[in-house]
Amino acid sequence: MTEETGPETQLSRDALRVEISEDELVIRATINRPDNRNALSEAVMHGLFDVAEFADEGPARVIVIRGAEGTFCSGGDMTEFPIGKGTQAYRENFSGLSVLIQELQATSALTVAAVEGYCLAGGLGLATACEFVLAHEDAQFGTPEVEIGLFPAQAMAPITRAATEKAALKLLFTGDRVDAAEAKRIGLVTDVAADGEFEDELQSLVDDLAANSPTLISMGKEAYYEQRQLGFDSALAYLKEIITLVAMSDQTEEGINAFLTDREPDWRGRDR
Repeated sequence: MTEETGPETQLSRDALRVEISEDELVIRATINRPDNRNALSEAVMHGLFDVAEFADEGPARVIVIRGAEGTFCSGGDMTEFPIGKGTQAYRENFSGLSVLIQELQATSALTVAAVEGYCLAGGLGLATACEFVLAHEDAQFGTPEVEIGLFPAQAMAPITRAATEKAALKLLFTGDRVDAAEAKRIGLVTDVAADGEFEDELQSLVDDLAANSPTLISMGKEAYYEQRQLGFDSALAYLKEIITLVAMSDQTEEGINAFLTDREPDWRGRDR
């Protein structure tokens, strides 16, 4: 007889530790490869993809991604590179990060990168693909793969959409590393937490995000990425329809009623 396992056990694996809050609103995924500075192996990327898919199947509103033992992620696992195996093998190997970044954007939950220590190469692509990045004050960011002749092409997509153009170009072509304060200044990071305050600030951010209406989160996130691809007038026309749909949802009605009756809104049991 097979012992039943819960979603945390099903989603977790040697390279990825997954925890789900009691109310199921927050999923925490920790890259658990400290001996490899939490490099992005195929198993890690598949695991994070599964977490994002799982979030869409339930009430989750926030996904937190971090690394074990004080390091976020050092980039792709070079031991898995298909050296000498030809173009197609490389295409398949590199597709993992692209697919993961697309899935993190597509999932209806908001994503938070909790960055400590090194956030490098594909790890920087992973972090900047998240909607929010909280950095420990000692964190370091960069794309050092250029030093071995490898251009950070896939990571470039989220990096250049987060950082200012000239700052992004310098990162991408020099391999220079920047600290958390500079990363925030150029747009890579949402907030920087001082030593001893990181966990509290992370919890506060997650609590604030998870307190939002699921409809607001899912439709707002989808609208953000869609309007970013549109011209200004087209974006305004599209967003007019979005706010109409959000306003007509059961959850917005609940929020308005809660405000008028001076109580906290109850989002559960209503449409996502």
